Amino acid sequence: MPTIAVIDYDMGNLHSACKGLERAGAMPQVTADAEVILHADAVVLPGVGSFDPAARRLRERDLEQPIKAAIASGKPFLGICLGMQVLCDSSEEGNEPGLGIVTGTVRHFHPEPGIAIPHMGWNALNLVQPQHPLWRDMPLHPQMYFVHSYYVAPQDPQQVDAATVTHGTQTVTAAIAIDNVMAAQFHPEKSSHAGLQLLANFVSLVRSPVTI
Repeated sequence: MPTIAVIDYDMGNLHSACKGLERAGAMPQVTADAEVILHADAVVLPGVGSFDPAARRLRERDLEQPIKAAIASGKPFLGICLGMQVLCDSSEEGNEPGLGIVTGTVRHFHPEPGIAIPHMGWNALNLVQPQHPLWRDMPLHPQMYFVHSYYVAPQDPQQVDAATVTHGTQTVTAAIAIDNVMAAQFHPEKSSHAGLQLLANFVSLVRSPVTI
C-alpha cells in the first residue's frame, strides 16, 4: 500500500482528502515534516482559503523546499484547490509569491450577468488531455464539485492544461498535468464517483508510474 504525504499547513480540513485516498487504496500520512514528505511514495497538497496565508504558512513551516525536492525527485504530486493555486508564481488575490512550479498567475473571475462568484457547485470538465492516466475510466465530461473565486491562468495553457471548465462565458483551467505534477481546482474528495475515480487513478500512478 503506497504511502502518500498529505501536507498539513493549517489551510483546510484534511479529513476528506485522506478518506478519499484511503478508499482509493493508499495510506495517507498527514504531515508537516520534511523527511516524511521526502520519503513518501507521493505527495498531496490540499488547501482551502486565501493565497497569501497559504504561501506564508508553507514558508513559515519550511515546506517550500521539501515540496520542490519531492517534485524534482519525480514522485507523483497532486495539488487540490488552493493547493493547485499556490503552485503558481503569483495571485491577483494577494502579494505573496507562490511556489513558482507552474509558470502563470492566479486570476479572479470577471463578473458577468447570470453567474455567481464564487463558482460553486457541480460543473462538467472538458478534458484537454483525455488520454492522461488521471482520467482513466472517466467520461469525456465528468462532473466535479467546485468552490472558487480565483482560477489558475498558466502562461502556456496548451502545455499544462489537463482539463478546463466553463463558468458563464469564461473557460478556465480546471486541472493541470506536467510530468509528475498534477493538480485540480475542483475537490475530487467531494466529487462523488468521478472524484474518487480520479484519486484511484492517482494512486495507481503511484503504484505503477508511467511515462506521462
